[in-house]
Amino acid sequence: MAIAGPLFLILNIAFYLLFAHIILSWLISFQVLSLGQPFVAQLWQGLTRLFEPMFAPIRRILPDTRPLDLAPLVVFVIIISLRDFIVPSIFL
Repeated sequence: MAIAGPLFLILNIAFYLLFAHIILSWLISFQVLSLGQPFVAQLWQGLTRLFEPMFAPIRRILPDTRPLDLAPLVVFVIIISLRDFIVPSIFL
């Protein structure tokens, strides 16, 4: 339980931050938000820097679907499966 608690916390934080990243990317794509706004630009850059090390290897494996980036979806599914299925079966 000493390992499972912090691991669940990290996975939950990653889940919500990635969810925010996905929603923010949609809002920027549909021009609801603009990267010209300083807060939006800083938030976007911070989340992109945080998740880019996870997206880059997945983008090399996935086919190029230029207007639609599937790497966040794959990372999202991995985090959900780790959080809900794999970690509980190992530690609980």
